[in-house]
Formats: sequence, structure tokens, C-alpha cells
Amino acid sequence: MDVTIRAEQPHEAAAIEAVVTAAFGDTGEVARMVAGIRASDLYRPHLALVADHPSDGVVGFVMVSGATVRSADGDAPIAMLSPLGVAPTCQRAGIGGALVRAALTRADVDGDPFVVLEGSPAYYPRFGFEPAAPHGIRIHLPDWAPPEAAQVAFLTRHDPTATWWRGEVVYPPAVAALG
Repeated sequence: MDVTIRAEQPHEAAAIEAVVTAAFGDTGEVARMVAGIRASDLYRPHLALVADHPSDGVVGFVMVSGATVRSADGDAPIAMLSPLGVAPTCQRAGIGGALVRAALTRADVDGDPFVVLEGSPAYYPRFGFEPAAPHGIRIHLPDWAPPEAAQVAFLTRHDPTATWWRGEVVYPPAVAALG
């Protein structure tokens, strides 16, 4: 499917809300999370990306925002990918993959050492994500999620000898509210 991946524009909030609500089949809970992140100091506008189709407009969305890792060394900022959503009529066309790859590339350019997420262990490994727990990164998951849903993708600036990043991921309030 022919789409352009680019940063979201403020006037696209309603279109993004419609895409994520349809993609997650919810009542707007994920859209409220996105709005909450946008309103916080953890929002990174250049890492909130849309897939823009020439005739259909916004058909996909991904956001990389800030979170915190709490370790023995103290609290440190990290990057978190959530949510990824593609309009149901456009799924399985490579749009989600294009969004994830673009988001990871931009996070890497920003100097993030890694990106965490809570997501499908069958989908995200193709983008370099792997279970976080064996690396000492703990992500609180809902009871229904398998432990492998807590994932991390290490980027260029990751230092595996450092200890600051081994600890508990603390979600921003907008994400924690979904808990």
C-alpha cells in the first residue's frame, strides 16, 4: 500500500483517534492514552508518526514517547513504543512494519539506547525486539499477557556493560492509567 510515513500534525488528532480506536476495537481508551501523552512532557512530536495514504488520509499511527527505568542507579529516561495501530481495512499491507521501522530509526538518530514495549511476541521480534526480562528490564504486564510481551529493542548507542538501564519500567501516567 502506498503511504508516506511522517510526523503527525496537530490537526490530525481526530483522524489518529479514529485509527487507534478502530485498530484496538476499544471505546477510545487508547486514544485517551495518546492524548494524555501528547499533553505531557514525555511527548516527542517527531516520534509520533502517521502513515498517510494519498486518498484515504491517516491509516496508521505509532508513537515513541518517554518513560522511566528505575534501577539501583536511580531513575533514568528511556523510550517506549506505544501504541501502534493501523486501520482494520489497511492491516496486513506492511504499514505497521513501516511505522515501527521508521520509529526505531528516528529513536536511534535521537540517541536512544533502546526502546521498550508491551506487545505481541509473534509480531515485534522481526523488528529486533526481544524479551526484556533476560536483560534485567522488568515491565509490568496485565495478567492476560505472556511474559514475552515485555520487550526491548537495543539501538546503536546501547552499552550492554552499563547498569543504569537494568530495572523496572515506570510508565507515564497516561499509559499507567490503562493498567
